[in-house]
Amino acid sequence: MTAPEGLRVPVTAPHPSPWRAQAPVVAVVSLGGGVGATARYAASLWWPTPSGNFPWTTLAVNIAGCAVIGVFMVIITEIRTAHPLVRPFFGTGVLGGFTTFSTYAVDIQKLIDGGRPGAGLAYLAATPLAALTAVWLAAGTTRRVLKGRRR
Repeated sequence: MTAPEGLRVPVTAPHPSPWRAQAPVVAVVSLGGGVGATARYAASLWWPTPSGNFPWTTLAVNIAGCAVIGVFMVIITEIRTAHPLVRPFFGTGVLGGFTTFSTYAVDIQKLIDGGRPGAGLAYLAATPLAALTAVWLAAGTTRRVLKGRRR
């Protein structure tokens, strides 16, 4: 005997394991992170910050990375559809590895411990303000430039 049509439980395909579904994302974030961290390290070699000095390199890297994320997000969310792995590779991986807010925190501590609390507090305030401003300006500029090209 079979159950009436309305009472039958539909047969569904087995769900893939969460790890299998996320493995490509984890892989591209890891690869992108390596690329971004290498670029950040290259910047620190190119423009080293002497011990006890204001960390201009870290500030510049964080501002540049945030500006690029502003451009990138406008392009992949408003202009064209990107492959699903582009955002985790470039946005999370490359730019996450390139920007360094953990070094920012260490730099603040070093400035304060080195007897420069004013510089440490200025850096504490300036970095997030400059980073958010960079995202906002870059996204707005990208929208204006691309809107002008579509006319």
